[in-house]
Amino acid sequence: MENKENYTQYMKIFLEENSKVNLISKNDEKFLWEKHIFDSLAISKFFEKYPVKSAKLLDIGTGGGFPAIPIAIKYPQIEVTAADSIAKKIRAVTEIGTKLNLKNLHPICIRVENLQEKFDIITSRAVSSLKTISEYALPKLNHGGYFIAYKSRKAPEEIEEAKPILKKYGAKVIDIIEYDLPLEENITRNLIVIKR
Repeated sequence: MENKENYTQYMKIFLEENSKVNLISKNDEKFLWEKHIFDSLAISKFFEKYPVKSAKLLDIGTGGGFPAIPIAIKYPQIEVTAADSIAKKIRAVTEIGTKLNLKNLHPICIRVENLQEKFDIITSRAVSSLKTISEYALPKLNHGGYFIAYKSRKAPEEIEEAKPILKKYGAKVIDIIEYDLPLEENITRNLIVIKR
């Protein structure tokens, strides 16, 4: 995984924006690296197993820009569209992207169902149940593309619940990549990898 120092400037800019917009709770600010950036960068575990040269990625419900901005920083060859329906969050993500000079980050204020494009990779972190988010994500995913859902330990129940939606779009879970956040308490997370 990346080391924290590479993200110092980003963290500084993020905290400035957070003081204006409240993208994450004040309580979470001291865990910005562990709970948000490190978590977002767990996608590197996916890329190690499924290498992608260049791709169009959509982050659904990007909120404060997670995982969109950390991905855009680490993978300049990936065009990252950060979508959210809340304008003030997209304004903050745009501001952060501009200050970091991220040419591959494209924030957009839109409801996902209104997007016309299709994407090679779709991510979603802390948005809603796998069943609900799959209904939004899968129609926007290219055939042969990957939908990566960041989930907690409840992954098996969520997968079970989402099966009818996956079937409807000819998609299936091909991997569950487990990782731990670098916190004192033991927090295990999962990347659910779905291929269409």
